[in-house]
Amino acid sequence: MKPHERFYKVDDDFRSPYARDRDRIIHSGSFRKLEYKTQVFLNQEGDFFRTRLTHSIEVSQIARSITSSLGLNEALAEAIALAHDLGHTPFGHIGGDALDECLKEDGFANGFEHNFQSFRVVSRLEKRYKAYDGLNLSFATLEGILKHSYPYKKSFLPPHIHEQFNLETHPSIEAMVVDRADEIAYISHDIDDGVNSGLIHFDDLKESELICEILQKVSHEGVGLENDEMFRYRFSSHLINHLVYSLMEFSKTKVQTGDILCATIESGCDIPIGFAPELETKIKKLKKILFQKLYQHKNIMIKMFAGKQAIKGLYSGLMEEEKMLPEFYYKQLDVRAKHRVVADYIANMSDRYALSFYNEMYGKL
Repeated sequence: MKPHERFYKVDDDFRSPYARDRDRIIHSGSFRKLEYKTQVFLNQEGDFFRTRLTHSIEVSQIARSITSSLGLNEALAEAIALAHDLGHTPFGHIGGDALDECLKEDGFANGFEHNFQSFRVVSRLEKRYKAYDGLNLSFATLEGILKHSYPYKKSFLPPHIHEQFNLETHPSIEAMVVDRADEIAYISHDIDDGVNSGLIHFDDLKESELICEILQKVSHEGVGLENDEMFRYRFSSHLINHLVYSLMEFSKTKVQTGDILCATIESGCDIPIGFAPELETKIKKLKKILFQKLYQHKNIMIKMFAGKQAIKGLYSGLMEEEKMLPEFYYKQLDVRAKHRVVADYIANMSDRYALSFYNEMYGKL
């Protein structure tokens, strides 16, 4: 199947296939629910912290800017970016880890993985057509969601996925752009939210050479820390611009000369999208600092532990009494394994609905 071909024939309209994919993703129920799914701070923590929805929009904006500048397909990158987190559970990565643990403890070796879940959401779980499941997205969009991050080959993926999408090859260059745009977005907005919350301060991040370089740029504008909101805004702007321009500068020649679409991973071909080695090292060090000082902060860990217990409680309760499932999911028990139906239902929940349902089951958490 060629990248522009679709699984099911559709009537022609004024949009390109990838623009049509983007629109179908935006109008899906799973996309709307991202508004109430955790990025770092639980949705209940405040109205101004990022959620999975705002994160996806920021990733899309960065990916569109990069692809437009490099002469790539902007609509394809936008579609992949908007869909890349649709499979996330409530409570961020800790929720996915808890659901994965529950499934494996019950003997289901394939467990749970949010990238594959995002693919399942758009190809199977969303129901918008009577004749077939999914959103009827183009091949390249589906491949970009499935191969969102390396490594692409995973032992739990069913054989037909390996055959259909050839996990021995890289996805489109646009999908690679989305992967790095995701990284740029979460680094910048996690720092912004972390400082805004008071859990970290810029002084905590000065071990990072990259942060020191950006702070120096902000100081040259004459914006001081006494103006907290403007300082954070200028810092985020400089950080994103620095990373985006650095990525485009390092990648543009490779994009113009490379033939990555048909290159196998084993061939050792050079991936065309990335940063210069020196900057890659600086980014890795910054991510390590953020992990230690923000993601593992006591206040974050308390909330994430509560979310983890909610996921485990929901899974245990629904596996014991499947009649608590909504009608849509309950009917699927006739044709699908109960553990997968339960996992899909939990993964589809928003943070606040998951907590509310848990409290209804067990009393207030």
